[in-house]
Amino acid sequence: MKKEWAQVSCEVPSSMVDSLAEYLIELSSTGVSIDNMTLDTFSLDSVEESPIKTVTAYFSVDDSLRERIREVESYLMETGPAYDGFHFKAPIVTRITEEDWSSNWKEHFKPLRIGRHLVIKPTWETFPATDDDVVMELDPGMAFGTGTHPTTMLCLSILEGLFRGGEAAGRPHKMPRTVLDVGTGSGILSIAAALLGAEKVEAVDIDPDAVQVAKENCSLNKVSGLVNVSGTPLPRVAGRFDVVLANILAEELVRLAPELVGKLAAGGFLILSGILVDKEHIVTDCFRNLGVSLERIAREEEWCCIVFQGNA
Repeated sequence: MKKEWAQVSCEVPSSMVDSLAEYLIELSSTGVSIDNMTLDTFSLDSVEESPIKTVTAYFSVDDSLRERIREVESYLMETGPAYDGFHFKAPIVTRITEEDWSSNWKEHFKPLRIGRHLVIKPTWETFPATDDDVVMELDPGMAFGTGTHPTTMLCLSILEGLFRGGEAAGRPHKMPRTVLDVGTGSGILSIAAALLGAEKVEAVDIDPDAVQVAKENCSLNKVSGLVNVSGTPLPRVAGRFDVVLANILAEELVRLAPELVGKLAAGGFLILSGILVDKEHIVTDCFRNLGVSLERIAREEEWCCIVFQGNA
């Protein structure tokens, strides 16, 4: 039986889109779309300005659904009046299946080149690869994470630099061997690391659906022997890693800061993304006091990716 989901859609002024989308991502832990434009898990996206936008989140159909809808209504009523043009409308709730959801965005997901070597190719598309291309086959499923969002693209570009001698660090560094990917989603960053040369990758996510999708994508790319995907809580992940990746919201990065740094090997690289530029200082201020040095900040649109290096 296909899993059933509740599609919860809210009409709000365009100025309210970012705050509502961020709230819904935290509340649903799945995906959010804006006027049929899909966003990566734990991420937002830029949108064209227009007076009213429809922001949609997806929730499991279970005993908690009614309470989640009440929480969304309360957020709209309490927060909405601060935005010009806001008029409260109750969210529209529609029940859909996994198949219905995936068909909404698959037609827009095409092969994508990132950096000099990386190419993300959906399983249903073809791509004329060259000998220098590192091609990832991807079927994001319910976990989203297609690589098209600026935060994911920034992470992938920095990963390519670390493994292929680019500009991810300000000075020469040894080839990374081990990688930890926190909040792996569809597994895209873990797969890229394995294909670029990592010898061992630990990929963890709190969402069981994401774990399953990431495992399937690892199998598609023949890296299951290099990437271990699990729902293991971060504190229980064993060992330290040459690279620690976390593409999640700024507030979660700050909350997890000591644990993320604790998983970093001496001299290793900590790559943090999912951060709005106006929250950049919150993250840098937090991590600077934890035994790591700021190496680089890469920005695209209103998003940034911050790279720290652990003290040797």
